[in-house]
Amino acid sequence: MKFIHILVLFISVLFNQVLSLNILGVFPYQGKSHFLLFAPYLKELANRGHNLTVISHFPQEKPIQNYHDISLAGKTKIFEDVFPVYRSYWTIFQIGFFLMNTGSDNCVTLLEDENVQNLWKSKAKFDLVLVEQFNTDCALGLAHVLGAPVVGLTSHVLCPWHYEVYGVQYNPAYVANVFLEGGTKPTLFQRIERTIFHNYFIYLYKFTCRRNNENALAQYFDNVPPLEELARNIKFLLLYTNFPLSGPGLFPPNVREVGGYHVAKPKELPKELKKFIDESEHGVIYISFGSMLRATSMPQDKLEAIMEAVSQLPQRIVFKWEEKILPGNPKNIYISNWLPQNDILAHPNVLVFYSHCGMLGTTEAIHHGVPLLGMPIFGDQPSNAASVEESGLGVQIQFKELTAKLLSEKLKIVLNPEFRRKVKELSRIWHDRPQSAMDSAIYWTEFAARTSNYSFATPASSIPLYQYRSWDVIAVLGSILFAILYSVKQTISLLTKSKTQQNKRKLKKK
Repeated sequence: MKFIHILVLFISVLFNQVLSLNILGVFPYQGKSHFLLFAPYLKELANRGHNLTVISHFPQEKPIQNYHDISLAGKTKIFEDVFPVYRSYWTIFQIGFFLMNTGSDNCVTLLEDENVQNLWKSKAKFDLVLVEQFNTDCALGLAHVLGAPVVGLTSHVLCPWHYEVYGVQYNPAYVANVFLEGGTKPTLFQRIERTIFHNYFIYLYKFTCRRNNENALAQYFDNVPPLEELARNIKFLLLYTNFPLSGPGLFPPNVREVGGYHVAKPKELPKELKKFIDESEHGVIYISFGSMLRATSMPQDKLEAIMEAVSQLPQRIVFKWEEKILPGNPKNIYISNWLPQNDILAHPNVLVFYSHCGMLGTTEAIHHGVPLLGMPIFGDQPSNAASVEESGLGVQIQFKELTAKLLSEKLKIVLNPEFRRKVKELSRIWHDRPQSAMDSAIYWTEFAARTSNYSFATPASSIPLYQYRSWDVIAVLGSILFAILYSVKQTISLLTKSKTQQNKRKLKKK
């Protein structure tokens, strides 16, 4: 009997050793909202026995078993409450340069860090490297030097420069651009916008950020292949979307939708806030524009429009407001510069979420079945807002069109009990999966490590552009068609010429 116990213990230890992976996570972007999304997934990997080393600007405040930080904190400014509530073509161009500049700078910051350098100097061994797929491919060079396969992560839909490397077809007629409006049913003008900006972002990324990253890597290594080549070799991409909200996508087998894994089990609300929501006879409208936008930077006329619209409603308002006093100091509005958003949305008295349509908040809204009134400003918010409207999760209003009258009309739509019933049904579809979002994300991570010698990328990601677009086929068929038409033309010309000559001879005989 003792022998059996020892054998079982031995097998258990061996089994755990097989399943336990040594994982490196590289998150050089300093956007707090991005890392807030990834954090639950990283902690869950550690909870399941994997050994994690995480490079980021957001080290854990309390030690976590199996989780080890390489902190970049303090080396650059954290992006939080840094963008004004305003949107135009100029801001879209600015976003492009902002992303490329930060992506270039983040690569330098990453490689200069002494603890990061110790990884390659000590020839550290990792089974897998987790890399955020956003505005830099620098970490792909680091993964190559360490000799480990890569799993990519996003906190949003695909960026323009990611379609080609994953072999995902982009067609402006029905595929949304992350930075623009229109959803899957764009107008002609919106298709023109998409075509221009899609190519603008692709070539801006290729010839600025990616090139700068390669130059930065070349200062430390002399054997790193082109980053575009490394990007095509990423084993899996865990895409933070799910089709009930974002719509069906033409994704290859190595792109897996795992949207929703960051949503935690709700906790009890702070006492004062809980009392305010519990005692709301007609329910609550929650207003928040996230961690990157300052509501206090809103133009006075737009703030007055919001206040006028909500003051006409019987519902109470919970408003994320960055100052201690809200103009007019209305009694039915609870303000705070920080609010436990997920816990608020989980409360049954919360009827509507008036939001900028950031991915975290949008995901939490559909998770808890709360109708959403979206007012997109920048980044992925316009495409998220389009998905919100098309899926039936909510409606949207454009910031430049915001008036008290229009906002009242939009709120009336999402406050309708029938609208809320349909959103609850959509939420049930969102939850109806063979695996939870977290289990799915963990499964594909472990699968990537187990199958590191195999590739599941579509061939479309590696063939030359002229073949992908069939330009060579078009050229050959076009040449054949031209030759046929030319031959027919010449034949007709000769026949016509011969006929003319015959007619001339007949005339001469007469």
